[in-house]
Amino acid sequence: MSQSIAGVVLAGGRSTRMGAEKALLPLGGRPLIAHVVERLRPQVGLIFINANGDAARFAPLGCDVVADAADAGAGGPLVGVSAALAYAALCGYSRLATAPCDAPFVPLDLVARLEAAMAASGAPAAIAEGESGLEPMFALWSVAARAAIDEECRLGQASPRAVLERLGAARARFLDGDDLFANLNRPEELAAVEARLRR
Repeated sequence: MSQSIAGVVLAGGRSTRMGAEKALLPLGGRPLIAHVVERLRPQVGLIFINANGDAARFAPLGCDVVADAADAGAGGPLVGVSAALAYAALCGYSRLATAPCDAPFVPLDLVARLEAAMAASGAPAAIAEGESGLEPMFALWSVAARAAIDEECRLGQASPRAVLERLGAARARFLDGDDLFANLNRPEELAAVEARLRR
């Protein structure tokens, strides 16, 4: 665990393909987001959630909830990253690890490997790379990059991937199977993982 790194679980999406707020859908008897928090929490000095609306719905997780900026416009994942970077800086952290709320198999060494890649390259960010390619929702960001990210948001950029590439993000390779980065976006995907856990 790195005390200089904060972690955020991004839960600000509209969950249109799932048909309900996916972060709170049950998986193995617990909300989907609880699995992500459980796996990310030991890797960082502080963990919190980026989400909009009533923060009380996440109270059982014991995490602060940070909403997107009021003037964020149409939103998107990058707006959530921007809000999370602002909060991490406010709490005295120099870097921020991100993971999405619908990825219950977050690598238990995600932050350590991203941190190593970032340190080796000197880049202001690092991105996970799995067997299927880059995984931009699983990244490590320097708080010092926030101004550049805010400018991208102002220009209407919503994609973390595009900004990470422009920042020259280092790559941390994870070739241990795609399940590590599996995003559960549809009811049938959630049902398949539920069945797998029962087995």
